[in-house]
Amino acid sequence: MAVALFDFDKTLIDRNSGHLWLRAEVRAGRVRSVDAAWAVYWFLRYALGMSDGLDQAFSQAVATYAGMPAEELERRSRAFFAAELVQRLRPGAEEALRRHRAQGDRVAIASSTTQFIALAAMEAWDLELAACTEIEVVDGVISGGIVSSALGAHKTTRVEEWARREGVRLDEMTFYTDSATDADLLERVGQPVVVHPDRRLRRLARERGWPVRDWGESSS
Repeated sequence: MAVALFDFDKTLIDRNSGHLWLRAEVRAGRVRSVDAAWAVYWFLRYALGMSDGLDQAFSQAVATYAGMPAEELERRSRAFFAAELVQRLRPGAEEALRRHRAQGDRVAIASSTTQFIALAAMEAWDLELAACTEIEVVDGVISGGIVSSALGAHKTTRVEEWARREGVRLDEMTFYTDSATDADLLERVGQPVVVHPDRRLRRLARERGWPVRDWGESSS
């Protein structure tokens, strides 16, 4: 059976959820200004399609939640999703989800976001989970570590693991993404599709002949 994979940030939704989360944490007084400035630097690199160093930056960010009950982080993530993200679904993404379902395709999220945000997206839009970054939970508490990353080439690994478990092939997959950090997975799937690409991915799409789509902005 064919599978449609969707990246999350700036693909399904029209903003980077990590940036919005950071802004919410700063407003709530849970992140210091100096830490916020450092995070913005990494968001800018990500927006330019640069993946080197992102794993370390993500790990540092996750470490700040060490000791928090996982239920609390899940609750906060769900509240954040409902307040900031669910209304940001791109019109073209909604149409693509509808089209793939009409064709009988499976639809799944393949994102570097955490399992807490991914779960909220899955429930909101009836998606399967192909890949996300899994924060480690030990005895119901956030350890501060990461069990498995889905950043950059790690996303390909997570999708390959999921495909083996589900008995599907990468050459039967369509993958939609905006970021050059996902170039590795785009090269592997049968139907790569580029949505609102960063500059590096736009250039790569021209070289590879990959289709580029404009899915519009949400009304929020």
